[in-house]
Parts: sequence; structure tokens; C-alpha cells
Amino acid sequence: MSNKYALGIDIGGTNTAYGIIDQSGNVLYEKCIPTTDFEQPKELVSALFEDIKDLEEFNSIIGISIGAPNGNHFTGNIEYAPNLKWKGIIPLANLFQEKFNIPSQLTNDANAAAEGEMLFGNAKDLKNFVEITLGTGLGSGVIIDGKIVYGEDGFAGEFGHIRVIPNGRLCGCGRKGCLETYASSTGVKRSITELESTHKKTSSLLSVEDPSAKDVFDHAKKGDAFAMEIIEFTAEILGTSLADFSCFSNPKAYVLFGGIAQSGPEFAKRVKFHFEKNALTIFQNKIEIRISALHDTNAAILGAAASIFTKHI
Repeated sequence: MSNKYALGIDIGGTNTAYGIIDQSGNVLYEKCIPTTDFEQPKELVSALFEDIKDLEEFNSIIGISIGAPNGNHFTGNIEYAPNLKWKGIIPLANLFQEKFNIPSQLTNDANAAAEGEMLFGNAKDLKNFVEITLGTGLGSGVIIDGKIVYGEDGFAGEFGHIRVIPNGRLCGCGRKGCLETYASSTGVKRSITELESTHKKTSSLLSVEDPSAKDVFDHAKKGDAFAMEIIEFTAEILGTSLADFSCFSNPKAYVLFGGIAQSGPEFAKRVKFHFEKNALTIFQNKIEIRISALHDTNAAILGAAASIFTKHI
């Protein structure tokens, strides 16, 4: 299989990253485009095809693997993804296969990130861990005994939609209080308004027009008390939730992936603090909180591409 490549694609609510990968995990070509630019999924598929069809590596691509929210590994469909503008059931694997004439498969985006972390990142030494993706929403890829847990219908590990606050914030899934409405880049933004109205504080963050999650972390590093309060609030909800989730799979580690995780070690330390404070005694001081070793747009495409080689498509 020398000179054989895989096309890995990570479709997020905000951006789509894709890359051509070799068997050693080297990224030969990589690009990121806004998912929101495309009204229909077919338009995205066509845009990717036009971008790479003339590359030297194109004819050596042996398979395409896509990670996407609510991606069903068994059917190849995206099914009712709350963080995508495309609604309903989308036969995405078939769309890619028909356009590229290359075998294509689909998985949950967090599952793809977990596979990438296990093969190329900060989980090479782990057989039992959970990848927590902190992006527009919150995803989770659960690895037990070195294998992804898919469940009966391919939707195992939807930690972002476990309700952590009774009658809490309205989620894109239609329910209230889901974890991702608090612990995600979108959730951090929502906390600005919610906590500002409850705690009147003088803050340089509030002088920023439409502040992002990145703005919150940047201002916290400068000592902004209000920004630090938002981060602590987010870390407490995430750490407490991970303590509860440990009862399910008994992982050796949680690996935090995405923009929030890449903001620095302080956030992970606060998550760890609240995790230990709320964990069962049998799990205390046994489960690590790690930060992804891969660039926040690379892990998912590496994981997706790697699965092409391991499954010998």
C-alpha cells in the first residue's frame, strides 16, 4: 500500500477541515473552509472535489472518511444534527462516493477525533479513554479496550446531550440543560450574557463587541475577573459531568480537544479540580485530564483518514 493515501474530512458546525494523509499520519495537503457557506451538502462535496481533483495525490486516494455531527457509521448518513444548517437525514457518504468515485465512509466527528488521538496524538498509550471535543457543540468519542464504542445505531457517546442542568439552557436538539449548551465555544458565549446579568462586574471583556470564547480566554489571561469567572463556571460544569460519566466507561483519561482545550493548561487544571471534587472515591486520583497533542483541526481528519488504512477499504 505504498503511495496510497486517504482523504480525511471533519465537518463541524462552523468549519470543515480536510486533508490528504499517508499511512504514517503525514498531512500532504490540508485546507479549512466555512461549513456555513454551503446551503446544501452537495455544494460542499462539489467544492472539495474541485479543490483537490487536480492534485498529484488525488489518483492515489484509496478511501474517503468523513467525521460529522450525528454521523451514523452504519448508514453513512448525518441524522438530525442540531449544530448543522442542513436538516434531516443527509446521505453524506453516498454523496462523496458518487462525486469522487472513491469508497467513502462516515462516522461521528468525535469518534474520528478519538481515533486520531489514539493513533497519532496524546492517547497512543491508552486503551480506555474518552475524547471530548469542545467546539461549536460538545462531542465525545468513547474508546474501550482500544475500540470505538458505536452502540446499536451508531450514536453511542452523545455526552454533549446529557442534561446537566434541570430545565436549563435551550439546546439545538430541542431539549433544555444539555452539557454542550454550557461547555462549548457557543456555551461560553452564552455564559457572558447569563453571568453578566447576575453578577454586575466591571470588565474589559464587556467592552468587546460580540465577544467570542477566544476573547473570554484571552481576557482571563490578562486577569479579567469576569472572564475568569466564566471559565471557572465552564470548568466546574464540565469537570462535574466528567466525574459522573466515569461511572460508565471507567476511562484512564479524558482528552480535551478543540479551541477551548488549546487555550492553555489552566482550563484543564480547573476541570481536573472539579472532577476530583465530584468523582466517586474509587475513581479519585486515577483518571487523567489531558489536552490533545494534535492541532485542533488535525485530529479528526487524521482519525478519519487512519480508519481507511486500518479497515483496508
